Amino acid sequence: MIQKQNTSIKLIALGGVGEIGKNMYLVEVDKDIFIIDAGLMFPEDEMLGIDMVIPDISYLVENKERVKAVFLTHGHEDHIGALSYILRKINVPVYGTRLTLALANAKLKEQDYYGPVNLVEVNSDTVLDMDSVDVSFFRTNHSIPDSVGVCIHTSEGAIVYTGDFKFDQSATDLYKPEIGKMAKIGEQGVLCLLSDSTEAEKPGYTTSEAIVAREMSNSFYNASGRIIAACFASDINRIQHIFDAAIETGRKVAVVGKSLEKIFHIALDLGYLQVEDESIIPISEIKNFEDNEIVILMTGSQGEPIEGLQKMAKQTHKQVNIQPGDTVLIAGSPYRGSELLITKAVDMLFRAGANVVSGRRTVHVSSHGSQEELKFMINLMNPKFFIPVHGEYRMLIAHRKIAKECGLKDDQIYILDRGEVLEIKEGKMVPSGKVTSGNVLIDGIGVGDVGNIVLRDRKLLSQDGILIVVVTLTRHEKKIISGPEIISRGFVYVRESEKLMDESTKLVHEIVERNTLKDNFDWSSLKQDIRDDLNRYLYEKTKRRPMILPIIMEV
Repeated sequence: MIQKQNTSIKLIALGGVGEIGKNMYLVEVDKDIFIIDAGLMFPEDEMLGIDMVIPDISYLVENKERVKAVFLTHGHEDHIGALSYILRKINVPVYGTRLTLALANAKLKEQDYYGPVNLVEVNSDTVLDMDSVDVSFFRTNHSIPDSVGVCIHTSEGAIVYTGDFKFDQSATDLYKPEIGKMAKIGEQGVLCLLSDSTEAEKPGYTTSEAIVAREMSNSFYNASGRIIAACFASDINRIQHIFDAAIETGRKVAVVGKSLEKIFHIALDLGYLQVEDESIIPISEIKNFEDNEIVILMTGSQGEPIEGLQKMAKQTHKQVNIQPGDTVLIAGSPYRGSELLITKAVDMLFRAGANVVSGRRTVHVSSHGSQEELKFMINLMNPKFFIPVHGEYRMLIAHRKIAKECGLKDDQIYILDRGEVLEIKEGKMVPSGKVTSGNVLIDGIGVGDVGNIVLRDRKLLSQDGILIVVVTLTRHEKKIISGPEIISRGFVYVRESEKLMDESTKLVHEIVERNTLKDNFDWSSLKQDIRDDLNRYLYEKTKRRPMILPIIMEV
């Protein structure tokens, strides 16, 4: 590779540190900016009504003429889900492997992006000659084929980003990591390694997929009725295991869920799933087979299975519902915050008469490396500097401890905050300011129009409800001609709280009359007095603080 002389190297995380998902990292070499991954995050519990969360890309928009490329490591939503929002603001080429680009293109259409897009296919042997750097790739082992790490070659050494990875010794050809290539990169000199921290707290090695395949097969043999296999839509490896077990036990598979059907057909058409045509049937035909001849492969609307399973248990699913004797295999690990949902879903499934296989049997394992695999990656790369990424803060701390066990010193390891700029110069890592960063909330078609104030209002409404106070005054005399009328939603049941409503109405009447007698009467002070006095009165009587919305009309 031709080495260019570089004078400035900076690293920035716009997401994916101190959180699970929303992965987006920037490598700045001289004046060029390279984006690695563009992921979304599913909303946390307090983000009421939010569909998804993406990184704040204000810094990229401000410097869009310097942005040279987006590199995608693999096709999971936490790495490709925000791509359309970047392309809406910045026209930049997107590099990825065949399956990754196919899934990214499908995600662009799903998010109604039909603007200009330059998708450039690469493989693990591709070397890109950029103005300031060369870029190469190496194949990694993850739950989806065509996963790669990205290697940005600078004159000071390589900046290596692993993407999501593990080392499974029994991985099939589609999932085999290029360990030899990783070792060669390490021998040539790695300036900085950015490595996946998702399972940094887990000792030992991640269980092999071969164990999952065996347990899946046993579960299929032991099931006497229908099998409902629930997994994440983009977990291609797990989908392959389910089909293998179905073919082995002579069962037909019906695929349920739009996101699953879309990803399944993309992977099938590109040859990343080995499935016999006669083993697939439409969901409408399952009634033509005996229960012990059927597998229903399903996921939910967001590509995760729990919501769909709950609907099946409640008998409200549009296509198929749980019946006594069904075996439900939950072949997916819970995403952050969904543990309680899974517990409730399992309880509902048992109540509906199903036998649930989850947890106690290994029908799912993590697709991320545990501590010994993380050490192996560090030893292969032998980096001068190390930055743990992909994980909540405790995971990053655990990964730092692992790096120290591999011989790295404190001054060689740095945990980035979102938006923090880390510059590598004169043989040291130096913090160099901050750029704009944070969460952009997507609600329906609105991008970033829901902020902290709106979320606070939604939280208040969800806790104590709302009172709307309507009063009509004459324009000149400033006297009440209609109302006050009080409308309650989510606060109290009006028919059982007539006295409270009557007293509140009298109080508002007094406040309005008191204000209209003032010489300097104005609408804003009247509304504020209604809010303050009514809030105080209602808290005394109910110990609740509803949102109070005064509406003053003038005729």
